Amino acid sequence: MIKARSTPDFIIIVVTLVLLAVGVVMVYSSSAVVAAQKGDPFFFTKRQLIFAILGIFAMFVTMNIDYWIWKKWAKPGLYFCFFLLVIVLLIGKEVNGAKSWLGIGAFGIQPAEFTKLGMAIFLAKWLSDNQKMIVSFTKGLAPTLGIVCLAFGLIMMQPDLGTGTVLLDTSVLMIFIAGAKMKHLFGLAFLGVLGFAGLILAAPYRINRITAFLDPWKDPLGDGYQIIQSLYAIGPGGLMGLGIGMSRQKFLYLPEPYNDFIFSILSEELGFIGGATVLLLFLLLLWRGMRIAITAPDLFGSLLATGIIGMLAIQVVINVGVVTGMFPVTGITLPFLSYGGSSLTLMLTGIGVLLNISRYSRI
Repeated sequence: MIKARSTPDFIIIVVTLVLLAVGVVMVYSSSAVVAAQKGDPFFFTKRQLIFAILGIFAMFVTMNIDYWIWKKWAKPGLYFCFFLLVIVLLIGKEVNGAKSWLGIGAFGIQPAEFTKLGMAIFLAKWLSDNQKMIVSFTKGLAPTLGIVCLAFGLIMMQPDLGTGTVLLDTSVLMIFIAGAKMKHLFGLAFLGVLGFAGLILAAPYRINRITAFLDPWKDPLGDGYQIIQSLYAIGPGGLMGLGIGMSRQKFLYLPEPYNDFIFSILSEELGFIGGATVLLLFLLLLWRGMRIAITAPDLFGSLLATGIIGMLAIQVVINVGVVTGMFPVTGITLPFLSYGGSSLTLMLTGIGVLLNISRYSRI
């Protein structure tokens, strides 16, 4: 049995808590105007604080649970996630056109969010137990991707392309790290591009998002509105920003500024320096996570760390890419900063698992 170090990766703990604190402040600053219409300027902030506290508790619990335990529960955990994905399609609450919520009132969970972590744990077990088979397309790669595509398909039935994309990309990253052949992955990448093209063509609103991404000024009050307003927030921020609480775009110009577009408000209020600092903190997390993955004592730990840190990095890249106009608009939160209970608690739980792996790393 490998002996654990007395303390986990301290830098990850500090960076995570700093990002979480910045997130709570920015949720208040970006949501106060909208929340005031509900009669309470702290409406969203209080809920974010509750989920932040729950997430921190979950992080410290999972940080002290030997990560090998998750290997035992990988299959039952994924089965439960699939069960929730089916249930949400039957009795889920529809929000912004997606039937992806289970819960009562303002408090609910998104099963798709927890499926991302459940899939990462399952793939870490499956790939570590069947590493020699992954080089075979029929015996290893195809069955693995079949499970991933089943989860992706259930999420797309909601529909939630953003969460589905993160799950799919994270899974492919783990499969690549496990040793799948490049010729198989390139072939699947080609089929994936065709598949995504089909998904876009199947839904007119996705086609509109692509055209708005290419030229948002063609429809500045319609499909191009969010991108334009996001850029209007980032641009005036300049080097130093307008100051905390001084955003103009949060005054009902930018839709839901406390959620997917919170980085726009952060850049407006804290400027290039504030935005760059946040991105550097994410880069620091990525570096420490990669370090843990490389030095993990076994393949399961290495793949699990890769999945967790890969999931975080993919979300950051897509979210920041969307708000800066580099990617088409899709609903993906910015980890630790965006408002949202499921996303926040899920990511903090994952960080806790990563911290536990760090206690066994060969450093």
